Amino acid sequence: MKFIMIYTTLPDKAITKKIAKTLVEENLVACVNFFPIESIYKWNGKLTEDKEYALIMKTRKSLYKKVEKRLNEIHPYEVPAIVSYEIKEGLNDYLSWIKKETTKQ
Repeated sequence: MKFIMIYTTLPDKAITKKIAKTLVEENLVACVNFFPIESIYKWNGKLTEDKEYALIMKTRKSLYKKVEKRLNEIHPYEVPAIVSYEIKEGLNDYLSWIKKETTKQ
């Protein structure tokens, strides 16, 4: 079984917590870590600086499309950053916990 981390950013702590709880409660992800970041990017040709929250979600690779779809439904950004990174290795007990928490899906 393969596992991934999914990364996205959100505009504030309240929406971050709401989305994190939703994805965990729906058993799409086992865990969400989030922290404040500062971002610089171009949007519609304009250089933008924002304070945001970064989210790192842990789940099974087979659930990526479901997580992407759900996240895209509830994400406030017009084009959210939603990318995944494969977990090549990890503590077996931790990976088993991710599997257990997302198997209800």
